[in-house]
Amino acid sequence: MSANNGMNGSTTTAGLCSPFLKALVQQIRGQDTYGFYRSWSDDLILKPFVVTKHKKREISIEGEVDPVTQARILAFFRAIAARIEQETGLISQVVVELNHEGFGWALVFSGRLLLAMKALRDAHRFGFESLEKLADEGESYVQKGLELVQRFPEVGKL
Repeated sequence: MSANNGMNGSTTTAGLCSPFLKALVQQIRGQDTYGFYRSWSDDLILKPFVVTKHKKREISIEGEVDPVTQARILAFFRAIAARIEQETGLISQVVVELNHEGFGWALVFSGRLLLAMKALRDAHRFGFESLEKLADEGESYVQKGLELVQRFPEVGKL
C-alpha cells in the first residue's frame, strides 16, 4: 500500500497496475449508488481486501458473516466475470451462496459453461495478504476462465 491513502481522489500506481484491480474498483464504484466512494482513491477502496494473517486471527468466525464482507466477496467474483466479459464478449454471471456459518461457494458462469468455482470456508476472514496477491488470485481465475472459453466456445454461447 502507498503512504497516500487519503480521500483526496488521488490514485497510486499500486491500484492501477493490474487489469483485475481496475475491474474490482470499477465493480465497487458501480455499486455505489449514493456516491460514498466518489472521493476515495483506488487504494483506499481496495484496502479492505488486504487482511494480514494477524488480522485474520483476530476476526471471530462466530455469528453471521458481515454484510460488508459478503459484498467484498461478491465484488471480487463480479470483477472476475467482468474481466472475462471484456476478453470474450460473453455475458458472465456470478452466484455466491453463503450459509450463516461462513461456508458456501461462488460460481462464475457464461451460458452453460462454468468459468470459475470456489468453495468458501471461513468467509468471515475473506481477504488477501497484499494487493499483489489479490491481483494474482483474481487474474488466475480470469485466465482459467478464458482457457475454458477457448476450449468450449459453443457451450458459453448456449
